Amino acid sequence: MLSGPENKSTRAIKTNQDLLPETPWTHIFYNDFWGTLLTHSGSHKSYRPLCTLSFRLNHAIGGLNPWSYHLVNVLLHAAVTGLFTSFSKILLGDGYWTFMAGLMFASHPIHTEAVAGIVGRADVGASLFFLLSLLCYIKHCSTRGYSARTWGWFLGTGLCAGCSMLWKEQGVTVLAVSAVYDVFVFHRLKMKQILPAIYKRKNLSLFLSISLLTFWGTSLLGARLYWMGNKPPSFSNSDNPAADSDSLLARTLTFFYLPTKNLWLLLCPDTLSFDWSMDAVPLLKTVCDWRNLHTVAFYIGLLFLAYYGLKSPSVERECSEKFVTNGKQNANGHSCHSDVEYRNSEIKPSFASKVENGIKNNASQRIQLPSTENIVVLSLSLLIIPFVPATNLFFYVGFVIAERVLYIPSMGFCLLITVGARALYVKVQKRFLKSLIFYATATLIVFYGLKTAIRNGDWQNEEMLYRSGIKVNPAKAWGNLGNVLKSQSKISEAESAYRNALYYRSNMADMLYNLGLLLQENSRFAEALHYYKLAIGSRPTLASAYLNTGIILMNQGKTEEARRTFLKCSEISDENLKDPHAHKSSVTSCLYNLGKLYHEQGHYEDALSVYKEAIQKMPRQFAPQSLYNMMGEAYMRLSKLPEAEHWYMESLRSKTDHIPAHLTYGKLLALTGRKSEAEKFFLKAIELDPTKGNCYMHYGQFLLEEARLIEAAEMAKKAAELDSTEFDVVFNAAHMLRQASLNEAAEKYYDLAAKLRPNYPAALMNLGAILHLNGRLQKAETNYLRALRLKPDDVITQSNLRKLWNIMEKQGLKTSKT
Repeated sequence: MLSGPENKSTRAIKTNQDLLPETPWTHIFYNDFWGTLLTHSGSHKSYRPLCTLSFRLNHAIGGLNPWSYHLVNVLLHAAVTGLFTSFSKILLGDGYWTFMAGLMFASHPIHTEAVAGIVGRADVGASLFFLLSLLCYIKHCSTRGYSARTWGWFLGTGLCAGCSMLWKEQGVTVLAVSAVYDVFVFHRLKMKQILPAIYKRKNLSLFLSISLLTFWGTSLLGARLYWMGNKPPSFSNSDNPAADSDSLLARTLTFFYLPTKNLWLLLCPDTLSFDWSMDAVPLLKTVCDWRNLHTVAFYIGLLFLAYYGLKSPSVERECSEKFVTNGKQNANGHSCHSDVEYRNSEIKPSFASKVENGIKNNASQRIQLPSTENIVVLSLSLLIIPFVPATNLFFYVGFVIAERVLYIPSMGFCLLITVGARALYVKVQKRFLKSLIFYATATLIVFYGLKTAIRNGDWQNEEMLYRSGIKVNPAKAWGNLGNVLKSQSKISEAESAYRNALYYRSNMADMLYNLGLLLQENSRFAEALHYYKLAIGSRPTLASAYLNTGIILMNQGKTEEARRTFLKCSEISDENLKDPHAHKSSVTSCLYNLGKLYHEQGHYEDALSVYKEAIQKMPRQFAPQSLYNMMGEAYMRLSKLPEAEHWYMESLRSKTDHIPAHLTYGKLLALTGRKSEAEKFFLKAIELDPTKGNCYMHYGQFLLEEARLIEAAEMAKKAAELDSTEFDVVFNAAHMLRQASLNEAAEKYYDLAAKLRPNYPAALMNLGAILHLNGRLQKAETNYLRALRLKPDDVITQSNLRKLWNIMEKQGLKTSKT
């Protein structure tokens, strides 16, 4: 399964034209993640061309086979885990704690959506280049002032940061994290030391690096904003209800609370969901809401950690004065606990190290690791800075919570938990407490792993995924579950799921439309029309609802209502629509059906005009063969045979196995005297689908015109047997049998046609005529009279009825006239 919440994988992969080989690959750099032009008013503005390129490569290799897509996601996650472990080693050194940090990241349940969901690849790919950029900058810092290669590493930092942003927008935040590393980890500066350090000449290289990071980050953001048309995206109120709230208090309290909820998902991911939109997180409307206590506790804890990491205690200064490296005093403010001390305390976690309060003699020969305070600051920056774009601080986002967005911030979380556990481990003296801390951390990782395994089971297929989300977001979960159940032909269960979704949120246009579509497909047309009208009322731009409404009205004979509906649909603009491609497809289909309506009414010039408009508005992904074929039909009726032949050929070029075009082109060839070619097209149509009665019917008509009556009769019977519920096929088969003078067989199928459309005057009149010919005079009279009740002014029926009465009177039979 190509998994993805709310059919995101459908838009990003299945219906994304940028993945197809016939689409120039350069289009990827002008369109958003979903294949919509970035400058379009309805674009999501998610510019992730490198991720889309990876999808295109997957598509080129394995089409829509989900196995290859999932394999790439898993490999990317493994690569990110390896890089994160290497990064942790730089901060924590060798030993158990680095391994545990990497293991915690690898197994964290919050990553399930990003790894198991195909569209989550954007976050995983961005993380890969995020860490590569950060590692390059660390190398730049360590070689700065000593090697000319340092600027090569800086160039790598910038390039990888750009690539990370081209995988997903938040990747650019790595430049800010790099600056934090340089200032607070590599230079070990505290808040009070930053401003004085700027004016020191020896820190000129630091100032230059930070300036270049700032310049490059500003340039990337400026280019990104320019490329998307200098306009932010627009979202529906269901995507982010807080952003749409009229209450400033509700917006403020909710936006302050959401980071708290996200941190809780990292710390205790017991409840996860594929979607957190709508009312999954109810708005905080008053200061009395108990969740405000969580918000206060969160920000107090955050401030405490920031103060702990940035303070300049006297104890640290004393330690740094006493600690020497390579025989010289260390002026970098390193804490009293060295790399070797941690390493010695990690060797056997159940036993206290004999040197845990001291430093081995060879410690001064080793490169110092950052202090706990330094790592806390860097961890906080990794946790907070990549999350800032999702906070609604600078612009509103299209979600309430998105688990995949926490993929990069989880690095900071894993480091924070690990360094906190390590600090406690070193601080306590008792062997039992050390073992307790170590094994408690290991147990947490085991629990995370178990939860990830369970959550992966939810992502195994769409039905399980959506069922797992019912308790968090019942409206969206029930709606999506309805789509899955419908695809499984579980119609009653699907209808129940749609109705459950509407119980929780009655104005969801998509669910109203989906329920209407389900009812329409099960011939419950009155109910379907009701829900289509509700869907249009909820979203007046929903073109597909107009389309299906018009089709139902047309089939019910309400041609004027259908015409108005199709016309209204064709006038709807695609401005500010989330999926303009789907909208244009629906508009094109509306015009196609409007043209068919005109065609059936004999207004061929009007039909041609509408078909031409449809061709102009047709999106790239629209399958045009039926539209081209109907263009040919209209020209055929206007006796413009060269034009008709052109459009029939266009239809066959766009889809070589399009059966209607084979049949209509065959008729044109027969009309122009190319009989042998015509027969080949009729036979090819039958070969393409031997179960389609319409193909036999057209071929039979051709044979009838060629006076091959026995063959024509066989084709007519075959057609009527295969499509016994299709009025046109049965009616035409009866007509062909009558022309072949097989009146008994013709009567059988005229009778069937009249039963299929009991209120169709032509069917009743023809049934009356064949009964008349076959000597069943009283039945013939009955059907003539029924036909005249429906169409009183039909001259042919009136004439036939008078002739019938004359015969009946001569035979002494009673007539309705007498």
